[in-house]
Amino acid sequence: MHVLTTFDILGLIVFIGCWLGYATAVDRVPRIRDSSVIFAMDEHRRRWMRAMLDRDNRIADMAAIGNLMNSTSFLATTSIFILAGLVALLGAPDLGRRVVAALPYALVPDEVAWEVKIALLLIIFINAFFELTWALRQFNYSSILIGGIPTGAANPATIAQADVAARVLNRAARHFNTGLRSYYFGLAALAWIAHPAALMAASLFVLRELHRREFRSEVRDAVKPTG
Repeated sequence: MHVLTTFDILGLIVFIGCWLGYATAVDRVPRIRDSSVIFAMDEHRRRWMRAMLDRDNRIADMAAIGNLMNSTSFLATTSIFILAGLVALLGAPDLGRRVVAALPYALVPDEVAWEVKIALLLIIFINAFFELTWALRQFNYSSILIGGIPTGAANPATIAQADVAARVLNRAARHFNTGLRSYYFGLAALAWIAHPAALMAASLFVLRELHRREFRSEVRDAVKPTG
């Protein structure tokens, strides 16, 4: 009995290649990273922290940090619910395979292959949980840093403190983006349950959408720093 077919292995290679290849290029290659919307927003967050120095009332700034924390917390909590559902599927393979069998053109995996496919989803959403909770902590750290910057006219000391807060915010945003990327590829991995061809198609679609949104979108053109 084969755990995974050759087609399954090919689909898994395409999936891993899309995810790791994209993440490596965007996060590790400076020329590519510097063209992304994430990099562009880094500069805007730095400007935000410096502009904050001219405000005595920073309630709006803290509220904005709170909104970022709320959205991050929502996704982190959702990943826990997803993990609970996946564990339930892992414990009831017969029920899950009957659902797959009802799908048109689906290839019903054997019990061991089913466990492998659910295990992949578990790994993906565990990664999402850790990335998002670390982002949440960094947003929390940034709120403390903002609270520690004295009010009054900007000076070299407060500018340096604002830049530190901006760096922490930027790191939080990067981990949030990594966690969100796990959600995208988690949806692609879900297609593997139905068919390895669906996994390959979904992986390529997610790759295309991530590239379009981070490098070719109108939002990226709008937020690109002009100087």
